[in-house]
Amino acid sequence: MSGRFPVARARGTYAAQMRVGVFGGTFDPIHVGHLVAAVNARHAAQLDVVLLVVANQPWQKTGQRSITAARDRYHLVAAAVEGIDGLEASDLELRRGGNSYTVDTLTELRRLHPDDELFLVVGADVAAELDTWERVEDVAALATVVVVNRPGVPRPRLQAPWRVVDAGMPALDVSSTDLRARARDGRPLEFLVPDPAIRWIRTHRLYAEDR
Repeated sequence: MSGRFPVARARGTYAAQMRVGVFGGTFDPIHVGHLVAAVNARHAAQLDVVLLVVANQPWQKTGQRSITAARDRYHLVAAAVEGIDGLEASDLELRRGGNSYTVDTLTELRRLHPDDELFLVVGADVAAELDTWERVEDVAALATVVVVNRPGVPRPRLQAPWRVVDAGMPALDVSSTDLRARARDGRPLEFLVPDPAIRWIRTHRLYAEDR
């Protein structure tokens, strides 16, 4: 069966009206910290599903380093969330092409599913920078923000027009930069990256060369 959302792979059919979390990221690679954030956001905001939306061209990272091909990153996310209730990989931004802006993704989801209630899932560090985003007023109008707080990270003070739900998660010191280095050097990824994603990384040698 195909899901309601515009993704290459989906696992279920959903009710006409839903509480939908939108958790965007480069996911280069996805790791256990991302999944813990997603499931805790889903619980705190009582979401029906959290879409892990893979960025096509993350504008904030352009020029900083080489980014793994978007389709490879999508396959990693799809493998990682397979069988996890309420989490789904989304390739919406890949199929739209170009730079990935959250406001465009929220606008498209609202157009496709106007009855759904949208929630933007972000970490506390990202929440502190929301005012630098493209068309930030539209983002605030389109979605409630779910701020995933970690111990030791200051909670940002978001004022109106932001609508905010707080979610907590354990302190996990996992870095995508370190994981890429581990994969390149052949060091273990177990318990840091979901096993299906590890198999994809090793089969396709995604980080075999220094990026």
